[in-house]
Amino acid sequence: MYAVIVAGSRQFKVEQGQTLTIDRVPGNPGDNYKFDQVLMVGGETVKVGSPTVAGASVEATIKSQGKGEKVTVFKYKRRKNYKRTHGHRQPITVLEIKAIHA
Repeated sequence: MYAVIVAGSRQFKVEQGQTLTIDRVPGNPGDNYKFDQVLMVGGETVKVGSPTVAGASVEATIKSQGKGEKVTVFKYKRRKNYKRTHGHRQPITVLEIKAIHA
């Protein structure tokens, strides 16, 4: 069984037991997290929501909180001796999908 969920501003296709990396959500490692915005549930039959499937949810456990890989931003203006380097690491949460309820 699989489901399509909304996490932040992105959509993810998830299955039970899958590890998922999303933008940071509140909680500590070991806490449970529930996704209520389920757009589609598939298995033997497919349920498509408009926009969400009524009564469907996905349960996950927070495995870790951390930062993503570093993205380097480099600004440069030719012939003006202007160079600026700036880095960014997005806060992320790693989840493990425990159950899909349709």
